[in-house]
Order: sequence, then C-alpha cells, then structure tokens
Amino acid sequence: MNLLTRGKLNSYLADVEEQAENMFFRLVDQLAEQEGVTEKLKTEHQMLWVQKMNNIHNRTIEIVNGNLIYI
Repeated sequence: MNLLTRGKLNSYLADVEEQAENMFFRLVDQLAEQEGVTEKLKTEHQMLWVQKMNNIHNRTIEIVNGNLIYI
C-alpha cells in the first residue's frame, strides 16, 4: 500500500518482472545444460526433448515464483 500511495508501485512491479524474466531464462539455460537437453537431442528425439524442456520450464517457474514472486 505504501508503494501505491507514493506512486512507485508500477516501477517496483516492472523491476520485479524484469528480475523474474532474467532469472527464468538463466535457470532454463543452466538446467538444460546440466541435464543434456541439447539441439542434437531436439533433432534426434523431438518428443523426449519436448518432455524434458516442459519439465525444466515447470520447475523453473516454481523456483522463480518461490524466490521472487511469493516472498
């Protein structure tokens, strides 16, 4: 409420959104690399790649939400 009354809520929310996006993309890249989800896998076993990327995507959303959004 304090941010809203001082007119700083929008800039705060934009900053949190930017941090969340940066964290999300960084974590997706790191987890994909750690788990061997590569372009080669994508071309050779497309459905396995999709399954692994969906799993990484969902886990990353939970991490970002837990660390930045729901604190």
